[in-house]
Formats: sequence, structure tokens, C-alpha cells
Amino acid sequence: MRVKKLTTPLKKTDTESLRCGDLVTIDGWVITARDKAYARVISGEKPPIDLQGAVIYHCGPLARQTARGWRIISAGPTTSARLDPMQISFIKSTGIGALIGKGGVGDDVVKEMAQLGCIYLAFPGGAGALAASQVKKVEKIIWKELGPEAIWVLRVRDFGPMVVAVDTQGNNLFKRTHQRSRLMSEK
Repeated sequence: MRVKKLTTPLKKTDTESLRCGDLVTIDGWVITARDKAYARVISGEKPPIDLQGAVIYHCGPLARQTARGWRIISAGPTTSARLDPMQISFIKSTGIGALIGKGGVGDDVVKEMAQLGCIYLAFPGGAGALAASQVKKVEKIIWKELGPEAIWVLRVRDFGPMVVAVDTQGNNLFKRTHQRSRLMSEK
């Protein structure tokens, strides 16, 4: 299967051309955000960065400051579903193009993502060292006082590969796989 290369910021044509099951990598910026950053954004606090078309990575990176700046040691994904109560508000208020995480998101979020042209990319759990090796530079840390839950702006190259788990048609790879395995177990 061919891996499609995406460049940030994403355009609607980028997200609309992808289908559930496609493999992708990303060049450009990946921006981390978790619970505390989400809460700030949906409460109305605007981060000093344009998130339109951005790729948000559910990750709290492990980083070390060196004489040359920050170095990412590990950057594995965190479970996305735990952000579901804030997910729709966050996507609507920012205009992001994609979420990256592990485990998928709930049905309500999938439906809203489809309407907003946002996709969900699944990064394999346990691959934090791989993700870190694809981070070329920490460009900026926003709300540094949040520590690992700060917004980290990461310049990446060939970030992934990831599988499109939710597409703009509302297809959900996690749900489809669950349904298929259930059918097979009933046979």
C-alpha cells in the first residue's frame, strides 16, 4: 500500500481526498495538545498560533533541554477518547484539519469531524521513540507552565506512518474493525 505524504497546514482538499485505511506521513508542523491545553482553548483563551488546518497530536512529549534547544526523547500518543467531552468544541473553535492519537474517538465526535472536514490519524501506541526520531526541531512551547501538557509546536519530517482511522465521510476504522470481529466471533 502506498503511503501518502501530507504537508501542514492541511487544506480541505487534503483531508477530503483521504479514506479510512489510507496510510499517511506528515511533513511540517505537528502541534501537541492534551486536557489542560484543550480546556484553555475552549474556555476562550487563544494560543498565539494559527491552528487553522493544523494537525493536533494527543501527546505529552518527554523532552530534555540542551544547549541547542529542546530535544524530544519520546513522543508517544495518548488515548484520544478521554478528550471527547472537549473535542467538538476544540475542533470548531480552532479549524484544525486532523487529530493524531491512539484508540479513536466516540461516535458523536466522528459525526462532527465529518461535517467539519477533520480526520483522525492513528499513531501506534508504544512507538514514542519512533515519533521522537521524526521530530526535527521544537519550534515553540506555548503555555510552558503546563509542562508536558503545554502546546508543543514540533517540526517533523516523515512523521508516521499513521492510518486514517476516521475520514471526512464519517467512516470509522475502529468501529468497522470491531463490527467485523464481532461478526467473525459469532460464526
